[in-house]
Amino acid sequence: MSDGAAGDALLPVTRAFAIPRAELEARASRAGGPGGQHVNTSSTRVELRWNPRASAAVAALGDALRAHLLARLAPRGDADGTVRVVASEHRSQRQNREAAEARLAGLVAQALVVPKTRKPTKPTRASVARRIEGKKAQSERKQQRRRVDY
Repeated sequence: MSDGAAGDALLPVTRAFAIPRAELEARASRAGGPGGQHVNTSSTRVELRWNPRASAAVAALGDALRAHLLARLAPRGDADGTVRVVASEHRSQRQNREAAEARLAGLVAQALVVPKTRKPTKPTRASVARRIEGKKAQSERKQQRRRVDY
């Protein structure tokens, strides 16, 4: 179904990670919406399904990254963990498959990003001094508002 490039066996996600296209299950169906007679007779809508739990590519990742990826994709998956992506914006099945693959690759690439852990820093001496000065000024302001008892 692809145009014959040498790297067609893999769907590139990041520089270090790619999904084997053999693990992708594509299903075409009729798309809804406007389009006249063409949309009523052509199966151009593409649904792409991929199970990261059963993927050899995911199994090759390290334990921590695999767990992170599966946890991030879990809300998008069904009961067995299969992630489903649908594309129906184009009039041709090939373009919709490419769009669905791009969408899946983007989704997986986003899930592979591990956020940096925050390193707690100490406040600078100047910021501590500013905070204390602000507290003193506020205290002074409130004391001046009090009623003076003679």
